[in-house]
Amino acid sequence: MDKLVNYLVLFFGGFILVYMIVTITAYGIMLIIAFIDLRKQYKLDKRELDENYIDVFYTKPLSIIVAAYNEEVGIVDSVLSLLSLRYPQTELIIVNDGSTDQTQQILIERFQMKSISKVVKEQIKTKAIVQIFRSEIHHNLFLIEKENGGKADALNAGINLSRFPYFCSIDGDSILDEKSLLRVMEPIIMSNGEVIAAGGNVRIANGIDVQLGSVYGKKLSNNPLVVMQTIEYIRAFMMGRIALGKFNLILIISGAFSVFSKKWVVEVGGYATDTIGEDMELVVRLHRFLKEKKLKKKIQFVPDPVCWTEAPENLGDLRRQRRRWHQGLIESLWKHKRMTLNPKYGKIGMIAFPYFLFVECFGPIIELGGYIYIVTSFFLGSIYYEFSILLTLLFVLYGSILSAFSILLESWSMNTYTSIKDFVKLILMSLTETFWYRPLSLIWRCEGFVQSILRRKDWGKMKRVGLSKEGGSK
Repeated sequence: MDKLVNYLVLFFGGFILVYMIVTITAYGIMLIIAFIDLRKQYKLDKRELDENYIDVFYTKPLSIIVAAYNEEVGIVDSVLSLLSLRYPQTELIIVNDGSTDQTQQILIERFQMKSISKVVKEQIKTKAIVQIFRSEIHHNLFLIEKENGGKADALNAGINLSRFPYFCSIDGDSILDEKSLLRVMEPIIMSNGEVIAAGGNVRIANGIDVQLGSVYGKKLSNNPLVVMQTIEYIRAFMMGRIALGKFNLILIISGAFSVFSKKWVVEVGGYATDTIGEDMELVVRLHRFLKEKKLKKKIQFVPDPVCWTEAPENLGDLRRQRRRWHQGLIESLWKHKRMTLNPKYGKIGMIAFPYFLFVECFGPIIELGGYIYIVTSFFLGSIYYEFSILLTLLFVLYGSILSAFSILLESWSMNTYTSIKDFVKLILMSLTETFWYRPLSLIWRCEGFVQSILRRKDWGKMKRVGLSKEGGSK
């Protein structure tokens, strides 16, 4: 019996060891690819390029769609931010998805919106639209009042109303940098239609100084939980998405800030309303459609454009968010499971799906098992110490050192947080990640598994505190 237990414990430890080595190697390669890609762009004068492309962008008008549900705290700042974007031709569509707070009334009063008669072509089926408003001071600003149907349904309603061939989806609590649209549209425009969607870089907004929808000071929050999310976002966007996007392997572009060609989104039926992760689901369905139709189109990630979004500030909200994200990931991978290791879907089926399944989906279960193994092995006897110490070092390398390298990469290439104090804080906090934040996030993501098995659809709610200090929402 003792031999059997010994064999099982060593086998489990060995399995986790191999998993960690493979995963760290994959992330290390991504980090190198991201560095090479950013190095090529480092010396480019982005402002000069913006000016050169401005005439080209003028021929590609864009609809901006904001799904808003109970966003009374930050919606005015978000709208002001979007109205001040530098892009030649846009229309802004706010979709009030049955809010129960003052979101709609605040928008109507602040932007002098009047009800109008407008025919909406229903290209995608949605919940009923109650009425449509148009601002009397900003004629390109529209407000849709509709029955509650969820974020996906709200975005679909916005697509139906939109006039332009491209649309950008923005979360109601998000703020864009002035030139974000110019830069995220660049690969779409310059590829002459080959790139059909692009996602932009997202940063945590808590702690920054927002006034009248514009970002004036980029400071880190003093909340440790928010700082850890900032590190997590930097790592995810600077490492994984740059590398995957470069080879057209990206399955997730953030719903907080992404641009799509409307034609292809309508072709696949718009955003899915029966899944929690509507943003990933749309990207996966686009990839699947393109491969099945043998169309050579791409979905890219653009590291430079920045969208600022509000992050959870307490454990309860963060837990619900992470549980929901992981459940959305599981749902999409399961829904399109036939793509996994299927040569018919090319690199997406042979590389992207196995990666997301093995590392992103099942990773939390394996990693959490590793943490439990490390703790229990110390009580089982001296023969497991070596495994335990080696695994601990790998967890530190995976959870902390790679994050620290991502921060260095971000600081060198973009320098979002210019103060030395903030930089030092990010580095020091990243070194603590393995010991408290990562185990917590693993538990929450494992809960996503349980939610999926029980088939619970809990979208969850986050308490908004707003981004503005003296902004327009006051």
